[in-house]
Amino acid sequence: MTKYLTTLIEEKGHSIHEEITIDGHFGITYKMLIDFVAQMTECHANIRKTLVKIDFCNGDVFDYLGHLANGMVASCGY
Repeated sequence: MTKYLTTLIEEKGHSIHEEITIDGHFGITYKMLIDFVAQMTECHANIRKTLVKIDFCNGDVFDYLGHLANGMVASCGY
């Protein structure tokens, strides 16, 4: 999953070290999100399936990644 997300983000013209905009938070990067998602092995299939659907329909995968990042922040109690 780490390789898949890294490749997807970089193919879309972004860096994994780029910050994700989340209200009230700063310094959260795609790399941090990738590391977080990599630990949730039970969710990998659903996350990949959703990203593939979004990409196939020419949607913005970064909207979904932002959604995941908000969930990451919420689950960490920030």
